[in-house]
Amino acid sequence: MIKILMIEDDFELAEILSEYLEQFDMSVKICDDPYLGLSTLNTSKFDLVILDLTLPGIDGLEVCKEIRTKHTIPIIISSARHDINDKINAFEFGADDYLPKPYNPQELLARIKSHLRRQNITMQEISPTQKDLVCDDFRHIITLKGEPLQLTVAEYDILRYLIKKEGGAISREELIYNCNSINEDSTNKSIDVIIGRIRTKIGENPKEPKYIHAIRGVGYKLEQ
Repeated sequence: MIKILMIEDDFELAEILSEYLEQFDMSVKICDDPYLGLSTLNTSKFDLVILDLTLPGIDGLEVCKEIRTKHTIPIIISSARHDINDKINAFEFGADDYLPKPYNPQELLARIKSHLRRQNITMQEISPTQKDLVCDDFRHIITLKGEPLQLTVAEYDILRYLIKKEGGAISREELIYNCNSINEDSTNKSIDVIIGRIRTKIGENPKEPKYIHAIRGVGYKLEQ
């Protein structure tokens, strides 16, 4: 679930936006006090900040500046202040976006998705511990050392599940139950056949597996 921190003293607006975003698997923490918002961000992990500028006790631009000294998290300014100098200062202080009020919650959602997508791509590009097999749920692809694999729907679902459960022993029955593209009447043998096709596509020798290991009497596990 995406975790969002909203620093906004208009509680009615914050509640409306929060309820809307929660429909899209986003958890929103509302702070109407900017100092509490900064403290919360420093003690908990969030994926994005939505920040008002007109706040009690401290201007939102200063809050933005303070956030950027410690965090690389995306910041979307949500403000009724339309002065061009406020917009310029917001970007200079490290904001990633500026959304003038009033606006449609759908536009906010679109901008959140855009910034999170860019953030995820950046994190993958700079990650020093990138795994060989990576599942990209947004693009619905699995890559091997950066190259997309050509997989059937069933192969994708099984390999995705193994990647998500990396290191854990997975039974054939568990794969049948949790992979939507696999018919519930499928047999263990059909799972073995699909695993065999996956191994071929990732260039793996089943006698000397690097990634997908068979576990006698149980099923499979993926290691990388």
